[in-house]
Amino acid sequence: MNPRLQGSTALITGASRGIGLDIARRLVEEGARVVLTARNPEPLAEAVAGLGGEDVAIGVAGKSDDAEHREHAVAQAIEKFGSLDILVNNAGINPAYGPLMKLDPGASRKILEVNVIGTLGWAQCAHAAWLGEHGGAIINIASIAGLRPAPGIGMYGVSKAAVIHLTEELAYELGPNVRVNAVAPAVVKTQFATALYEGREEEVAAAYPLKRLGEPRDISGAVAFLASPDAGWMTGQTLVVDGGVTLGGGF
Repeated sequence: MNPRLQGSTALITGASRGIGLDIARRLVEEGARVVLTARNPEPLAEAVAGLGGEDVAIGVAGKSDDAEHREHAVAQAIEKFGSLDILVNNAGINPAYGPLMKLDPGASRKILEVNVIGTLGWAQCAHAAWLGEHGGAIINIASIAGLRPAPGIGMYGVSKAAVIHLTEELAYELGPNVRVNAVAPAVVKTQFATALYEGREEEVAAAYPLKRLGEPRDISGAVAFLASPDAGWMTGQTLVVDGGVTLGGGF
């Protein structure tokens, strides 16, 4: 594989498993060093070991809605690897399922705090510490739930719609040195999304023109492209990676 990210340092949030871990793996394959964040230190340590150890990866445990954690993780990236060229905002939560009229206000606030305000906080921190002076790329993980109604996960969809708009605002403000783009997946087979397909995968996949659900590698490839020089004239865009499901109005 062409090491098109050789010498770069990437920070990926929510990266101890699932999409985030596969993004880290793909970026390492393309030559980057990576800093992984997640809430729990044990799975982070396992992820770092699986990626090749501390020569190419480190883990920094903490919560994405904690400003001190964000500052610490960014500082660790620069201290360990000498730069912070790529920020991937993958961390996200959806602690509630059901109609909006029954959604607890506390759950609503938590979803927005992590998925939207946390995403902005990471961008602010990375920009102040490195990107503002040296340039680089930010990739936000959104969702097709941010593009159309998503019954049952409505507030999650609201938060991802905000992430898509935040991507555009940041792209406008941070150019020309920092490119900001997003990836909007449909259902990807991860632990996070099991409630959307578990026990009925064939039925769910039938609505997709490509007749399968997403795999983490489908998203990590898109992120690697957006982080690379191959996307050097792209900013403010949301790349929909959905197996074609939105073509028929589905989710």
